[in-house]
Amino acid sequence: MNIRRLRPTAALVGAAALGLTTLTACSTNAEDGRTDGKLDVVASFYPMQFLAQRIGGTAVHVSSLTKPGVEPHDLEISPRQTADLSKAGLVVYLKGLQPSVDRAISQAEPRQVADAASYTSLEDHGTEVEGDHGHGGEGAAGHEGEEAHEGHDHSGDAAADPHIWLDPVRYTQVAKGVGKALEKADPDHAATYKRNTTALVKELSTLDQDFRSGLKGRSSDTFITTHAAFGYLAERYGLRQEAISGLDPESEPSPARVKGLHTIAKKDKVNTVFFETLVSDRTAKTLAGDLHLRTDVLDPIEGIGSKSRGDDYIQVMRANLKALRKALGAK
Repeated sequence: MNIRRLRPTAALVGAAALGLTTLTACSTNAEDGRTDGKLDVVASFYPMQFLAQRIGGTAVHVSSLTKPGVEPHDLEISPRQTADLSKAGLVVYLKGLQPSVDRAISQAEPRQVADAASYTSLEDHGTEVEGDHGHGGEGAAGHEGEEAHEGHDHSGDAAADPHIWLDPVRYTQVAKGVGKALEKADPDHAATYKRNTTALVKELSTLDQDFRSGLKGRSSDTFITTHAAFGYLAERYGLRQEAISGLDPESEPSPARVKGLHTIAKKDKVNTVFFETLVSDRTAKTLAGDLHLRTDVLDPIEGIGSKSRGDDYIQVMRANLKALRKALGAK
C-alpha cells in the first residue's frame, strides 16, 4: 500500500501528543480502506486497473495485483497481496479469469468488491478450437442492440470466455458497474465518480463507432490469432476469429487444428497471422511461415508493457483496429 512517510520531527511530536497508534491511523486507516483520505482500490489486472483509475481519478489510490509484463492467467497471489485485499476500500476484479485472485478474495473477504462479470453477459467462445470443424472461437454479429446486464451470477460458467473488455460495448457496461461500486464504497465522492464514468462511457462509445465504421468495406471477415481472446470483439463487429490455441494462451494446438487452419487460411483468403505481446509468438510465426503469410500484433490488452502499441487501453484498441483493417482489407 502507498503509505506516506512522516518526517522524523513530525513523527516525534505526533507520537508524544497523540500516541503511536493514532499517528499511524492518520496516514492509513485500515478501518475504512483509505490512505491519506483517498479510497484504496485494488485491481486484479490491467483492464480493471484502467477503469478504476479513469473513474476514480484523484479521489482514489489504485494498485494492481498483476504487474506490467506479467501474463495475468499465470498470476499467483502472495500473502501480502491477500492482506492488501482485506484492507482495501474496494477490489475490482473479473471472476473466472485468475483462479488465484478468486481464491485470495474468498480468503480476504474485502469490504467491497466489484466483479466485472456481474455487470455484463459472458458467453462460451472457442470450445471447438481443438476439433476438426475449423470454426472454434468464431464470432458472428448478433448483439448490436444489447442492453446492460445487471447482477448476473457466472459462478458456474467454467467454460465462459472472460475477455469481455475487448468488446467496447460490454466494457462500457462494466465501466458503469465499477462507477456505481465506487459510489457505494465512497459516497462522499459520488459526484466525481458519476462525472468520470460519463466521460469514459462517451469515449468508449466513440471507440465502438470507430470500429464499426473502420471495418466497413473489408474483403474478408476471418482473422487468425494465437489464442481465443477476441470472441466478443468478433461477435460485436461480424468477424470470424480462428484461434491457434484455445482460451489458454499457453496451450499447444493439435495436428488436426493446424491442418484445419491451413484450409481456412486458403479458403477465406487470410493474409495475416496475429500474435500478442505477453506470450510466445513461436507457434504463430511457424504457422505463418508454413502458409507464407505475414504476421502482426493483435493485443488482448491483458497488460501494458514496453512492447504495447500505446500507453493505455484506448490507444492499444485503436492500434488493434488499424491492424485488423489492414489484415481484413478494409477500405
